[in-house]
Amino acid sequence: MNSARRLVTGGLIGAVLTVPLTGCSDRGDLSISNDSPDDVTVVTGDEEVTVDAGGGVALLDYGCTPGDVTVRFASRPEVVLPGPVCPDQRIVVGDGTAALEPVPANAT
Repeated sequence: MNSARRLVTGGLIGAVLTVPLTGCSDRGDLSISNDSPDDVTVVTGDEEVTVDAGGGVALLDYGCTPGDVTVRFASRPEVVLPGPVCPDQRIVVGDGTAALEPVPANAT
């Protein structure tokens, strides 16, 4: 009985660990919106993109970032967002701020 319980528990733990990793392996589009009054540079780890003030960018079929994302402002401290950031999230830049938000359900 104890070995069967351990097997079930081990299987559940494996399934829980697999789900987040699988969700981050999708090669969907990574979205960035810049609601700030200034252009910003977003560094995903293997890509660097400039996003115009009041604009946005979609990295098509990019998938997840390899790690943290850095948002660089011209006259403010940079902001580091913990990664990996995946297509089910979008990077939203404000006036000296940056945050991760879920992608709206109707956007997929």
